[in-house]
Amino acid sequence: MFYHFFVPLVHRFSAFNIFRYITFRAGYGMVTALLISFIFGPIIIKWLKKWNVMEKIRDDVPESHLEKEGTVGMGGLIILAGIVIPTILWARLDNSYVILALFATVWMGLVGFLDDYLKIKRHMRKGLVAKYKLAGQILLGCIIGSYLFMKNGTGQYSTLTMIPFIKNYALD
Repeated sequence: MFYHFFVPLVHRFSAFNIFRYITFRAGYGMVTALLISFIFGPIIIKWLKKWNVMEKIRDDVPESHLEKEGTVGMGGLIILAGIVIPTILWARLDNSYVILALFATVWMGLVGFLDDYLKIKRHMRKGLVAKYKLAGQILLGCIIGSYLFMKNGTGQYSTLTMIPFIKNYALD
């Protein structure tokens, strides 16, 4: 969002050019994520405690897991907020890969939320059944795979494998 707001103003004030740099946006995205976690994390935890959203441990787990009994559940909400909000603020939202990564993160966050909700509020001991979790992951993989295939199926990079950390090198 900041990118799309400030970069068009570069011709009026050249300091806004800094928003073009991915390192600047990534750094401030990280700072934003930390601030969200540090400021809103305790607030969310208090709210979850108020609503009695506490972990209940099953009987068939190792004894080392019993100490988790009574901790606040659904802490993934803090993690999701720490990922989604900075991404919306600092990333280039015209990049389809950013949107795809954001979609996958929210999708899996919803699966985790549903699992915790079923465990904590519906008192289903195992939460979301493993086959449904796996079905959600497979469906997400199919959606992402289909999108990438349709987007790049005949493009320049459709059959290339890029080597990380080596600039401009790809395997055919």
